[in-house]
Amino acid sequence: MTHVLDDLEARGLIAHSTDRDALRAELSAGPITYYVGFDPTAPSLHIGNLLQILTARRLQLAGHRPLLLVGGSTGLIGDPKEAGERVMNTKETVAEWVDRIASQVSRFVDVEGDNAATIVNNLDWTAGLSTIDFLRDIGKHFPVNRMLARDVVSSRLESGISYTEFSYVLLQSMDFLELNRRHGCVLQTGGSDQWGNITAGVELIRRADGRKAHALATPLITKADGTKFGKTESGTVWLDPELMSPYAFYQSWMQAEDAKVVEYLRQFTFLPLDEIDRIEAEHVEKPGLRGAQRRLAAEVTTIVHGEAEVQAAELASRALFGRGELTELPEPTLAAALREAGAGELRASDRPTIVDALIASGLADSRSAARRTVGEGGAYLNNERVSDPDLVLTDDLLLYNTWAVIRKGKRSVSGVAIG
Repeated sequence: MTHVLDDLEARGLIAHSTDRDALRAELSAGPITYYVGFDPTAPSLHIGNLLQILTARRLQLAGHRPLLLVGGSTGLIGDPKEAGERVMNTKETVAEWVDRIASQVSRFVDVEGDNAATIVNNLDWTAGLSTIDFLRDIGKHFPVNRMLARDVVSSRLESGISYTEFSYVLLQSMDFLELNRRHGCVLQTGGSDQWGNITAGVELIRRADGRKAHALATPLITKADGTKFGKTESGTVWLDPELMSPYAFYQSWMQAEDAKVVEYLRQFTFLPLDEIDRIEAEHVEKPGLRGAQRRLAAEVTTIVHGEAEVQAAELASRALFGRGELTELPEPTLAAALREAGAGELRASDRPTIVDALIASGLADSRSAARRTVGEGGAYLNNERVSDPDLVLTDDLLLYNTWAVIRKGKRSVSGVAIG
């Protein structure tokens, strides 16, 4: 079997690590306990967090035991940002988000069996900790000059950084120390932007207890131009279907750039590497077919939302362009697909026509252009060609008494909601 470190390396999932040979030896000697943390700074995790969850899952599949930490205390502060001070959320809000995120992460790992995952909350060991004890037992191990040298701190010194955010590294480091003491945790994983915090925890374990621990960081996932991956025109790619529909989630992966799609296949899926190599060869030969993007979207959406949502998304993609039955689409999927396509809104009381719908959907910029589209045979309502520009969109012509799929020619599709 391939060593888990070799698999992570081959998938481009190791940006930094502490002593690689020592870590390999420890992983080879028997199951270890490791952890990755998530701060509840939003009601859902996003696809940047997903990379960390999947990395934890890979280690679990290799026989090791994961601790998934949800930061009930660190989430009250937030890791320092380079752009400025974070807005602090209320304790009630953070507590609610802790529960939501704990539920999210537990779906991606096994919570039963010999190496079952455990969800932990750092509020458990900080809530009763006095300031004096914190400063005596933790703060004494942190040289201020090293804290000032951290990139995120040094970049904020001129504009200003609060003592609260400055001290965040102490709290995260204490997490590693506590998990080492309570659970025998010897490895922390995280993103490369957390490398300073992670290695500070390794150092704290050495200074406080004289024990050795390990750290591993995944790279920052970027687009071809070097900007951060995980944002779309509509915003963050969330894992929660209430914040981003499974259809929109699927489509966000379909938009992966040709230059990056194979890299994402290695990092975000569990497909064997030789199979990914075959997908890459086909993609290089016929990139226009977007086979790699379809496979990526299907695999990741299955992991996050399940196979049924993949089937619904693929059906919607076909149906919107006349290659499937619109009536077979569940209303949530249809609504999500049309909103993603930029659907407009009209009032039923105005007795809107197909011309009004073409304009509201953004497929025509004027009434004359819309009427010309109809006259030339290029206007479609729910995949049926419309020849009358004065056709009124009555309830009986709408899907679920609300939605009209509007298409211009073969390639331009949008819609309207009429209520």
